[in-house]
Formats: sequence, C-alpha cells, structure tokens
Amino acid sequence: MIFDYETLRLIWWALLGALLIGFAITGGFDLGVAILLPFLGKNDTERRVIINSVGATWEGNQVWFVTAGGALFAAWPMAYSVAFSGFYFALLLTLFALFMRPIGFDYRSKLPSQRWRSNWDIALFVGGFVPALIFGVAFGNLLKGVPFYFDEDMRSFYTGSFWALLNPFSLLAGLLSVSMLIMHGAVFLQMKTVDAINLRCKKMVTVFALVTMVLFALAGIWIAYIDGYQITSEILPNAASNPLTKIVTKGLGLWLANYAHCPVLWTVPTLAFIAGSATVLLSKIERPGLAFISSSLTLATVILTAGVSLFPFLIPSSSVMNSSLTVWDASSSMMTLKIMFWVTVVFLPIVIIYTSWVFRVLRGKITQEHIHNNDHSAY
Repeated sequence: MIFDYETLRLIWWALLGALLIGFAITGGFDLGVAILLPFLGKNDTERRVIINSVGATWEGNQVWFVTAGGALFAAWPMAYSVAFSGFYFALLLTLFALFMRPIGFDYRSKLPSQRWRSNWDIALFVGGFVPALIFGVAFGNLLKGVPFYFDEDMRSFYTGSFWALLNPFSLLAGLLSVSMLIMHGAVFLQMKTVDAINLRCKKMVTVFALVTMVLFALAGIWIAYIDGYQITSEILPNAASNPLTKIVTKGLGLWLANYAHCPVLWTVPTLAFIAGSATVLLSKIERPGLAFISSSLTLATVILTAGVSLFPFLIPSSSVMNSSLTVWDASSSMMTLKIMFWVTVVFLPIVIIYTSWVFRVLRGKITQEHIHNNDHSAY
C-alpha cells in the first residue's frame, strides 16, 4: 500500500467532504424544489410541472446521502456514534420529514381532490424545508462545539438537549443552508421549465443568491467572535485512534487559525461570493445551465469553508475539550481504511458516471403540454 495511516485519514476526510458536497449538489436541488413548490406553482398543473422536474431523479440522488452516512460509520465510527446519539432527535425529525417525499410523490395525484393534493404539497414542502434547516443547524453546532465526553472506557455521553441545538449561530447556519438550497433548486427549475414558472424562478434565484451571500458573510463575521478549538499537545497522525491522548484548548477566533497559517485558503470563501454573484448574472442572461454550475460551486465552497475552518476537528466537544474528535484520533483501523479506499476507487466513479448519464438523458424541459399529454405518468 502506497499510503500511510496519516495519508489515508486525510483521504477519507476529503472523501467524506466530497460525499457531503455531492449530496448538497444533487439532493440539494430536490430539497430546494420541494420548498419552492407551494410558492412557484399557482395552480395544480404548474405544481405538477414542478414536481415532475425532479420526479425522475430524486430517488437516485439519495445515494449520496446514504453513502456519506455509510462512509462516516465505516471510516469514522466514533464520530458516527457521537453524532447519531447527540443529534438523535434532530436526525429522527429529519428522517420523518424525508419520509414525506416518497409518499408525497407517490400519493399526491391518486385523487382529484384539490384539498388532498394541497395537503401533499405541504408534506413535500416539509420534506424539503426541515432537512435543509437541520443540516445547516448541525454544521452550526459543530462550530459551536457539541456537549459530549468519553469516560475511561471510551463510552460516549451526551450532556446537551435538543433545544440547546437551536442556538442563534446554529439557526443562522440553518437559514444559510435553506437559502442556498432554495437558490440551487430555483436554478434547476429555471433549466427545466418555461413561461411563467421560468420567470418566477429567475426572481427566486436572484433573491436567494443575495440572501445566501449576506447570511454567509454574517456567519463569517460571527465566527470570529465564538470560541474555536485548537490542539496544543503533540499530534501523532500515524498513531492508533484514541481521542483522550491529546490536549485541546479553545479561544475566540481560533476557527480562523487555518486561514492565518495558510492564507491561500481564503480563496475558498472568496469563491463562494464570486460563484453566488455569477449565479445571479447567468440566470438573468438566460444561461441556466451555467448558472447551475456556478450555483453548485457556491454550495461546494460554502461547505468547504466550514470544513477548512474545522480541520482537523470532526466533532469538537464543549463538555470536555480533550474528548474532541479529530481526523487523527477518531478513524477506523488502517486496514479498514485501506479496504474501503479500494472499494471507493471502484464504485464511486460508477455512481458519478450513472448520475451524469441520468441527468444527460433527462435534460429536457417539462411543460404543461407534457403534463396533459402524459397524464398517466405525471405526479
């Protein structure tokens, strides 16, 4: 094997980030479209156009979410256990909201009743809004620190509550997540629709791209005034995983330390603003395909900014700082990372190729005439 333990840990940190970005880009526009459904569709036919724009691809997009969860479980088991126990009720709420999507798509048009269909439209909205909000809130809480600790037997204990997760900074991160996914969904709908819906989408792209950049700037300013974390003891990147062997301190502005040590990293948040601005411009000049690429870049750089700020921390602990989980002390064994690496080398390109093929085949626009002419297949 050409990689040592340290390199494998870095590779899997990057792969986890890539999977999260992949889900944000593919599954993110599904969530954004669901949030926009009650507002852009002024009648039943228009709403069916909107639903059909994602109806053929939304299930396949979930593979990125499932794969990210699997990668976290296999590569970072301690982080998985802490996240799924500490964020248990938040994740359960997310899961219940996501249940609304398949049953909403499948049952919405089973009856002609307007009340029936309106209720399912609300369910689809909930299925888009709640996960988008909670994903952002989770990232916000990582930057604030998660209240957990390990005892001498490496059993983890969560000392917080569900309501404590809803702190002001994390809610700001949640709103940022919602706004950027609405922007992304609106760009996708602009690619897939025509006429009145298309015009409404353009307005939404402009509004929520600007909201995204403002919220991102506010979060960037705010993060300088919250406690960040730093390892002050010797780092042993090739040692066996044990989070209790290090010393961690915290202080104001430490989440910006990586940018101070490597100023080139400032290009990541800068690209988020450039890509957000490009999304607005490209949408206005009727280049939705390029706008979708720039919108995807916006999402990727916002997520990368959070990852760069946190590195090398995966889940910092606000209860006992030395229990914080980092890239260097929370991974699986070297053999596990090796095997998973080669499995990923084989299967990740297949997922990417399949996803690209599906979007290429289904790149046409959805019109109201399409709904009327293919009524038996419309949602």
